[in-house]
Amino acid sequence: MTVNTPLCFRGKKILAPMVRVGTLPMRLLALDYGADIVYCEELIDIKMLQCKRVINEVLETVDFVAPNDRVVFRTCERERERVVFQMGSADAERALAVAKLVESDVAGIDINMGCPKEYSTKASMGAALLSDPDKIESILTTLVKGICKPVTCKIRILPSVEDTVNLVKRIEKTGIAAIAVHGRKKEERPQHPVHCDVIKAISEAVSIPVIANGGSHDFIKEYADIETFQKATAASSVMIARAAMWNPSVFRKEGFCPLKDVMQDYIRYAVRYDNHYTNTKYCLCQMLREQLETTQGKKLHAAQSTQEICEAFEMGDFYEETTAIFEAKKASLETKVQDEDDQTEDPDVIKMAVRFDKREYPPQITPKMYLLEWCRKEKHPQPVYETVQRPLDRLFCSVVTVAERKYRSTL
Repeated sequence: MTVNTPLCFRGKKILAPMVRVGTLPMRLLALDYGADIVYCEELIDIKMLQCKRVINEVLETVDFVAPNDRVVFRTCERERERVVFQMGSADAERALAVAKLVESDVAGIDINMGCPKEYSTKASMGAALLSDPDKIESILTTLVKGICKPVTCKIRILPSVEDTVNLVKRIEKTGIAAIAVHGRKKEERPQHPVHCDVIKAISEAVSIPVIANGGSHDFIKEYADIETFQKATAASSVMIARAAMWNPSVFRKEGFCPLKDVMQDYIRYAVRYDNHYTNTKYCLCQMLREQLETTQGKKLHAAQSTQEICEAFEMGDFYEETTAIFEAKKASLETKVQDEDDQTEDPDVIKMAVRFDKREYPPQITPKMYLLEWCRKEKHPQPVYETVQRPLDRLFCSVVTVAERKYRSTL
């Protein structure tokens, strides 16, 4: 299919996909500081296929929501042309199904082929794919042919330079738009030196953009080092992980911002987009690092809610103001939905303010059981329920037909 997006992978500074770090607040903050492209954290195909796409009118986001109502992936218009969705997959058809699910809300799709963690490799995903080039080819070819957005993949290097280059050449033939290369073998960890020579050999062997990754420990201490790493690898672009996790203003051409300012900027996005407090807390801890034993760090460690995190950073007023805005917006939307319901609703439906309080019923007995028994005694047909999910709050509401009359609760 023809790619109809302006996303380009040459000469870019990119936020790497990082588990628990690459959620919406971090991605937006990286963009603010100068990142050109941001990757979301790796999300597993099977988990994503259970999700429903929901437009969140209160937050003005698009949410992919699991059956248990947990938001698995949240994005917004601000990043739509800059965010690449990374997934973990070992199956071409599942990967394509997920790509089609998110395609209209992201700028590109990436397959993780470098994660060495057991949770990924034991399911034949991540770095496990490096030993199965046929499967790699199947997944990438299926995606390139099946969606309109650019497809990329992220790999680690193999034991030999020759094998790595040969694999990348085969990957290039699938038609992907770019390849990110973490310059370490799957058994190597951050403390091991990054193999710039291997990334350079890859860059010189293929014509597609090569994105160099893995330089945070050895190279990237500040913005100017990004270019140094790019030159050392002859790569088209640079992807930054841990250096950005520690301080996302590493993308800032003018130099680092004070860490306190960076953390407060992060918190603003976390509150604005209702990020779960445990994720917010985790990311802030990665920024504080050696300062975790300070008074500030101890307050953060003790926080058990977004409000408490805000208070630890002297942002209690911001939390209260933002929460009040959201509550007012939610109430306004609910009123609008109710007015629309009133205009389109069946006039024959009888509305009653009936609330179900479990404490008012014996154990294992529900209102439905009482109603069914009443219908049997009165020799009426059994009740018929029509249930729909409200788009605003995803709560369910029902209309019940009893004795040829329709009823619903207004609560």
